[in-house]
Order: sequence, then structure tokens, then C-alpha cells
Amino acid sequence: MPYQSDLAGPTSRFFTSQRLRLHYVEWGPQDAPPLVLVHGGRDHCRNWDWVATDLAKDYRIVAPDLRGHGDSAWLIGGGYRMTDYVYDLAQLFFHLNLQHAPIIGHSLGGAITLQFAGAFPDMVERLIAIEGLGLSPERLERDSKVSTQEKMQKWISDTRSAAGRTPKRYASIEEAAARMHEANSHLSQEQAWHLTVHGVNQNEDGTYSWKFDNYVRINRPFGLTPEETRDFWREIKCPVLLIRGKESWASDPLKDGRAAYFKNARVENFERAGHWVHHDRLDAFLPMARDFLSGK
Repeated sequence: MPYQSDLAGPTSRFFTSQRLRLHYVEWGPQDAPPLVLVHGGRDHCRNWDWVATDLAKDYRIVAPDLRGHGDSAWLIGGGYRMTDYVYDLAQLFFHLNLQHAPIIGHSLGGAITLQFAGAFPDMVERLIAIEGLGLSPERLERDSKVSTQEKMQKWISDTRSAAGRTPKRYASIEEAAARMHEANSHLSQEQAWHLTVHGVNQNEDGTYSWKFDNYVRINRPFGLTPEETRDFWREIKCPVLLIRGKESWASDPLKDGRAAYFKNARVENFERAGHWVHHDRLDAFLPMARDFLSGK
């Protein structure tokens, strides 16, 4: 059944990056200090609604839809590369003339913001990365044993498979919301409904499909090495808060050593939370985020 939401909706806007029309939303007064929120893979900017509704009391919130996600344009081709995501974030900063701003990023969005902060350390005031460090060192070590030839073969196979895959169609929003709740059992029914309403488009035949491009699922065979990624982490000047849910697949950056690559990083592990800590433990996340952003 539908759920009513008391969350006030943001204002939609667009900007251009590498000839793509990309969407972003804004909450809060235009003259307030800016705060940028970057969502994760196969997600959308409205996943921040609960966080933004609270923080917009004190900040001008800007939240983009990543390319291939939400209401942003899809690529012609299927190569969603990390470098292009970082470019899009830089272009958003330039578009809005943001000289110095704090950022919160989740998952893929966290990885993007960490690389951006390493590339432009003077542009990021403070940074909260919710499970944005990617694969654990143990997994990276295992993957490093896969040959270059095998990586290329798998990427071509996965891309051909995606080309023949039609988007999943749901008979109703309720059915799609049930799938959303199945993917994250920590969500309330109301949360799952809200995220689904903003995460689907209605097809011509009346069914519903997720907004994201299926090609964003494909793992890129080549890109920055783990050492090059750590080089970005080393260059970040601002304070960094690394957040992890204890019931997530992500490993603890204190225990696996990744926190040591940052000049000024603090790690917080949340009980009773999975990968989406800002949904699963909003009650604990918001006060911690507020304190960190204000310098406490």
C-alpha cells in the first residue's frame, strides 16, 4: 500500500558534463554554507532526503544524480569509469562556483569524493565517506592474481550480457518496493516505499523499472591501481570521517590498515547497520555528522 511522506521535496536543476545532461537537487537557503551529498551505485539523489531534510536547516544541500543514475543522462556505450564520475563532481563544483565545501558520500559516491578530495585538497572542507573505500585489501590481493587477459575476457562477456538484458519490469510500485526492502531489510516499509517512488520510471505499458542504467553494474577491467587510489587518500588535507556498518560486507579500515593512508581520519563502526548506515541508523548518524561537520 502507498505510504505518505512528510519530507519536503527539493528543487531539481541540471548541469552539463562531458556533453551529458546531469541532474541535481538542492535543499535549503541559497545563502547558507554549501554541503554536497553524493549517492552510491544503482541509487539516486533522493536517497539523501532524510539526511538533507535535517541538515538543510543549516546548509545549502546539493545532491547530484551520478551519470547513468536517477534523472541524469545515460552514456552512449557502457564505460562508466571512476575518472569520469570524479570529473562530473568537479564540474558540479565549477558549475556552482563552490570554492570550499564539505562532502558526504556513500559507497561509490564515497569513493568518488575521496578521489576528488585527493585531486583538489583545497576545495574540500570536511569529508564523510560511508563505506567508500571499496574492496578490502584481502579481496584486492585475490583479484590481483587474475590475468590481464582474463580481465578483458570477463569484461567483454559481461558487457555483451548486459547488452542483451532488458530492464526488470515490476507490475506495480508496491512490487518494486518489496524488492527494495528485500535488498536492505534494515529499511522500514515507509523508507523502502519512498526510495522506490523516486527510483523508478513508469514504462509505456504501465509497468515500472529502475532508473539506473544496467551498464553501471559492470566492473571495469582496468583503471586506477590500488596504489594510485591510496595516493589520492594520502593527498587529502581535510578531516575525514570513515563510517562503516558492522553488518555490512565492508571490512574495518582500522583493522585492515586502510585508515593509515589518511593524514587525518577517524573511523566509526555502527552497530545494527549494514551498507546504508545513513538509512539504517539515521538516529545515530545525524548527530555524529552534525558534530563532525561543525568541527567538534
